[in-house]
Amino acid sequence: MNYTPDEVLQYISEEDVKFVRMAFCDIYGRQRNVAIMASELPRAFEHGIAFDASAVKGFDMDVRSDLFLRPNADTLRALPWRPQIGRVAHMFCDIVHPDGSAFEADTRTLLRSAVQKAAAQGCTFQFGTEMEFYLFLLDDRGNPTRTPFDRAGYMDIAPEDKGENVRREICLTLEQMDIYPESSHHESGPGQNEIDFRYADPVSAADNAILFRSVVKAVAAQNGLCADFSPRPLPDHDGNGMHINLSASLNGAPLSPQALIPGLLNRARDMTLFLNPGEDSYLRLGRDKAPRYVSWSEENRSQLVRLPAASGEYRRVELRSPDSMTNPYLAFYLILNACLEGINLNLPLPEPANFNTLTATAAQTQQLLMLPSTLENAKVTARESAFISQCVPARIVERYL
Repeated sequence: MNYTPDEVLQYISEEDVKFVRMAFCDIYGRQRNVAIMASELPRAFEHGIAFDASAVKGFDMDVRSDLFLRPNADTLRALPWRPQIGRVAHMFCDIVHPDGSAFEADTRTLLRSAVQKAAAQGCTFQFGTEMEFYLFLLDDRGNPTRTPFDRAGYMDIAPEDKGENVRREICLTLEQMDIYPESSHHESGPGQNEIDFRYADPVSAADNAILFRSVVKAVAAQNGLCADFSPRPLPDHDGNGMHINLSASLNGAPLSPQALIPGLLNRARDMTLFLNPGEDSYLRLGRDKAPRYVSWSEENRSQLVRLPAASGEYRRVELRSPDSMTNPYLAFYLILNACLEGINLNLPLPEPANFNTLTATAAQTQQLLMLPSTLENAKVTARESAFISQCVPARIVERYL
């Protein structure tokens, strides 16, 4: 929205905003916040709002545990599902030490640094996500069950698709927050849904992914449902992925999508721990169109990296391994760095794997590397990776390991 602090204060006054959620993410991408009274916002802009970092998983600040949240004015959004009288606004914050220096485990700041590094080389990136989730019924006490909201299948319509109105409400809520989904539909699993996003710069795209999860959960709860983003909530049905689409320009000219693929493939195994950080993440990989091998092809949905059929500004690369347990700031940071490395080293483009890797014979796949097949394998790969040790702050690496 490109607000300045003064414009934020004016908006707060004119729109009857009484509470401001000062939001940030822990190293795992879980959104956290402290709500302040609107009257405290000038102090927040000038000095920040202190919080106890020792209580945040992954921050490990037991001795000197005070950190401060400084709001980013240009991320101001009102929360449409909160009361319209005495409204609630939301802003993402930078996490800083008492001396004002950046906190090294703030993954949003980490991503911003990678964007600046790319810009210094004349390279700009655009990211978009395709996020899947299940809708489950609640029991008579309001607790989540594993009973799907419907039994519809891929791109079914109402009345089989009971999630149609929920998705509509989610999309309209996002639009009120200046977040613009492109499309939505029922996915393959019973009660499974997908909403796809328009391209944005990397930091905005990650912000949108974080807010999307909140909106989906809030709208689902208002409809007496539970939204589940976990990688494989139903063992006999498709898992939930978070496919990441990206494109790039160099010195203002569109960069060929093929130029991004070598870097992605070269560091795919190294990054897997952070793109698929839970044990259940590995129950999804290698099944139901989720990739198992480090390979690419055009249009082929069994691949780790595919080039969707598109032209012009819609030409892009799709990375299909991540799931919604990933921290989008950290995921985009690693992806961006891997792509830059591939460009700078002029890595060659491997031959495409023009076959279905999920049903291929051993002879067809014997030349392909495999993604780590378990969380422990992913940890070993990350621990041995020079790329990870150079890119990711030690505090974050240690916690993921």
